[in-house]
This record gives sequence, C-alpha cells and structure tokens, in this order.
Amino acid sequence: MLTGVARVTAMEGSRHLSQLVGAPVHLKCENLQRTGSFKLRGAYVRIAGLSPEERAAGVVAASAGNHAQGVALASSLLGVRSTVFMPVGAPLPKVAATREYGADVRMAGHVVDDTLAAAQRYARETGAVFIHPFDHPDILAGQGTVGLEILEQCPEVRTIVVGVGGGGLIAGVAVAVKALRPDVRVIGVQAEGAAAYPPSLVAGRPVAFDNPTTMADGIKVGRPGDVPFGIVAELVDEVRTVSEDALSSALLLCLERAKLVVEPAGASPVAALLSEPEAFSGGPVVAVLSGGNVDPLLLQRILRHGMAAAGRYLSLRLRLADRPGALAGLLGALSVVDANVLDVSHVRTDPRLGLTEVEVELHLETKGPEHCEEVATALHEAGYRVMPQS
Repeated sequence: MLTGVARVTAMEGSRHLSQLVGAPVHLKCENLQRTGSFKLRGAYVRIAGLSPEERAAGVVAASAGNHAQGVALASSLLGVRSTVFMPVGAPLPKVAATREYGADVRMAGHVVDDTLAAAQRYARETGAVFIHPFDHPDILAGQGTVGLEILEQCPEVRTIVVGVGGGGLIAGVAVAVKALRPDVRVIGVQAEGAAAYPPSLVAGRPVAFDNPTTMADGIKVGRPGDVPFGIVAELVDEVRTVSEDALSSALLLCLERAKLVVEPAGASPVAALLSEPEAFSGGPVVAVLSGGNVDPLLLQRILRHGMAAAGRYLSLRLRLADRPGALAGLLGALSVVDANVLDVSHVRTDPRLGLTEVEVELHLETKGPEHCEEVATALHEAGYRVMPQS
C-alpha cells in the first residue's frame, strides 16, 4: 500500500555511538521521510481504508506539526478533502507546509488539547472523519512498516530504540518486529517531563500525566493511547526516560557527527544511548530518528542548550583592579589557553564593589569539560580569583 507513497528511508551507521555503546549502532532516518517524519505512513493507511462515503465527507485532524503534514499529504494523494486544526502559535514553517500539502488549516486554541477539541467538534458538526494521531489500529499498522524496513536493512539487529509519545510508532514497530523476530528488544524512550508511560504501565492502564513539559513537542503527550497502550504493555521490553540536557546533547550530536537535522523527539533514542550506553551493549542497535521538523528559532535555542550541556560554554565572574590594561591582561590570559570570548560584561557601579574594583562577567566557547578545567586552572595560576555564579 505504501509503495511509491512513503520512502524506504536510509539506515546510517554511527561510529561515535558505536564506540560509546560497544556495539554497532545504526540510525533509521525517518527524519528524511516525506513530510519530515514517519507520520505519513499511518495517516495514509488510515485514510486509504475509509469507505467511499467516508472519503466523500472528508477528514479532519488536530496537530501542532508532524501529524498535520502527514494527514495533509496523504489526503491529497488519495483525493480526499482535509481540514487540519493547529494551535495558535504553531511554528510558521509547519503551518505553511501543511497548507502546501493541500489541507485547509484552521487555527484554534493555544494548547493541543483545545485544538483537539475543536477538531472533534468539527467532525461532529460536518460528518468529517477524525484521524487520530496514534489511537487507531490502521495508524499503528502504517507506523509498523518502519519495523519491517529495519529488519530488512539490518537483519542482525538485537535492539530497536524508539521515541514514545502516545505510543503509535512503538506499538506498530513492536507488533511487526516481535512477530518476525521475538528475540529483538524493543525499547521506548520518553522525556522526563512528559513520561506518561512508566506510571501507566505500573498502574496497568493509561494514566494522565499532568502538565507535560519538554522541548520534545513530538512526544509531549499527556496520556497514552488506549489502542497502543495494550500492545506496549504486552510487547515492549522497557520504557526509559531522558532529561532535557540529554535531548539537546543528542540533537547536537546528530547535527555535528551524523550531519542530520533531527527534532528533539526524533533525537530521544540517541539521548537514551548517550545517557546509559552500557544498557544497549548486547549486539547491533537501531535508533529510530522519527522526525526532523524543527523550527529554526527553536533549533538555535536547543543548540545553545546542547553546547552548554556538553561543556562547550563556560561562564565566569571575576573582580579586577580598576586600572588601564586590566581587562586586556585577562583576555590575553584566555587567549593563551585558546578560549573564545563570546561576550564580556564590565561593571564599575555595583555597590558591592570596592572603590578600585571592577567586576567582569565572561561567556566563553570552549572545547569541552577538560578545556573548561584548563581555562579555570590557567586563570588561577595567573592570579585571578573566579567568583561563584549568583
């Protein structure tokens, strides 16, 4: 069904992650899929399965990005009218792409729950078929084709790592993979601030996670889907959580080492590998990079956060004698250890300062944690006293 619709996306090896884990690591590049994520697969299968009467009524969806684009393109390919509700403030590139794929885009609500309610109300009023992003068997079937491709491209795989929001992707992958290779481990990854699956699995039923908060908007889902939850509980070996620092570091690694633009949700499997590499050492690992739709402004902030988390930025406060050449001497000491100065704040008027003192705050670009230590040592040996950050 998906032949000629969804791409068979590339599988790329990662030498850096392989060395870290101690086993071959491959990246399944769904960030290079049409529309920029795996969502097209499930949306197409779901809409293709509608009756002629349902197709005539059109479809409606609610999404902040990836599902919106998947539904819009799938509908256009199948000749079905689509309406997509998106939250006010959704990234402009995603809104524009959804329109370009052929959907009638309507802005409603400031959070996805409000947008979802608006789409469901539209479905009741017009008879349009609501296309849920993850809570339908056809959606899971489409997403499961990612698992089939992984087994074809990497037959020796032992572990597959997948980001988890509502659970549609990992449930589909688990059904496909476990049916053919029950020995393969399937591991889910959620952001710590939006981890609804661990408490739900303990409770044995979907449990809502209050106020999910994470930069990984693609997996920021407050409650597991009813359909995928049962499959995840039965077939998925483990669901792990990762921090925001790990997510931003993973995104930075994908960009620098693999030359791949990946959104935070798509980088979550890599974040899990970085956080606890020894947990994945038993054989070849495939990490699914589920999407690459990241707003450029958000990407800029995340990269700064990732560089800070990786020890690539260093902030320092020092007090100097208020005399000509003092600042130049400090900058000269930093140049000796090859620290790049990004920003300098020079304060003379703070009442906490002595009469002949100035305070300098520096933001430096460094080469990592060891270089940060080298910079601090060099300043200490040059007679400078670094003050604690307030």
